[in-house]
Amino acid sequence: MRAPDFWTAGGILSTLLTPLGAGYDLAGRLRRALVHPVRVPVPVLCVGNLVAGGAGKTPVALSLLSAIAARGVAVHALSRGFGGSEAGPLRVDPPYHDAGRVGDEALLLAAVAPTWVARDRAAGARAAVAAGAAAIVMDDGFQNPALAKDLSVLVVDGEYGFGNGRLIPAGPLRERLADGLARADALIVLDPDRRDVLAGLALRIPVLRARLVPVAGGDRLAGQRVLAFAGIARPEKVFATLDSLGAVLVGCRSFPDHHRYRLAEVEAVLARAASLDAVPVTTEKDAVRLPPGLRARVRVLSVAIEWANPHALAQLLDRVAAKRAVADAAGGRA
Repeated sequence: MRAPDFWTAGGILSTLLTPLGAGYDLAGRLRRALVHPVRVPVPVLCVGNLVAGGAGKTPVALSLLSAIAARGVAVHALSRGFGGSEAGPLRVDPPYHDAGRVGDEALLLAAVAPTWVARDRAAGARAAVAAGAAAIVMDDGFQNPALAKDLSVLVVDGEYGFGNGRLIPAGPLRERLADGLARADALIVLDPDRRDVLAGLALRIPVLRARLVPVAGGDRLAGQRVLAFAGIARPEKVFATLDSLGAVLVGCRSFPDHHRYRLAEVEAVLARAASLDAVPVTTEKDAVRLPPGLRARVRVLSVAIEWANPHALAQLLDRVAAKRAVADAAGGRA
């Protein structure tokens, strides 16, 4: 579903829904207070956000997985498998599983590291450890208290920020800003900070800046007529990226986030692209949800995280290793 406009601009409807937001917040705080987190014997890194919808969590998780693997650590990914039917714990097998079973994000993660889907995050983490994981990166799950985290990073889209600053359903916030930031170990601001997201925040945690950049092949779209379509939280970001690459956008079509594409829908897009003498282009996240027989006929725009200060990321990962070493030593003495 598409986020309502008042989540950004506010208005009378947002004001009327504010009491329900207070109830949503209370339920979340009670859950976190009553659940005793399970701790597994390997470091757990959580990539989360404070708003409903996309903020760039999965690209950040992919970047962390690559950075940890480059250190020679057997790292696994853990996802709820949003949009998929499997409850898990289940290890994702990309040739066998599709987005309908494990969700689109899990398929992207599985392309770079062993990946588990589990609605019970603690059970998923245990399964990963039993399979040889020496570290775990969670894609989402910041508000889920079931699994203890050694590092929690919050991702915020600098072009969206925190919306109208109100709680679901009056706004996009999953919890109060102060509460979420108090539990976080770092804040990652993606893309240009047009919302000035740091204004008024009394932060005592590191702030890392990064941006999403097209990977190899994106430059080949320059000068080409393109029909773009996307079913993600903010499809306008995809369209803007294509425009920045010099593509000639002759059409843009938005679908709901995590949309399961039907054969007829994709065939209609392909027919429209052909009539416009255009190349049909979508995202990696969308591509795994396309009917298999039609994927080869759609160009995929791939993006990756580019860190403004890679050394700051390395320092953050060093902190995780040091924190876990101290915890393990304390456990040994006990």
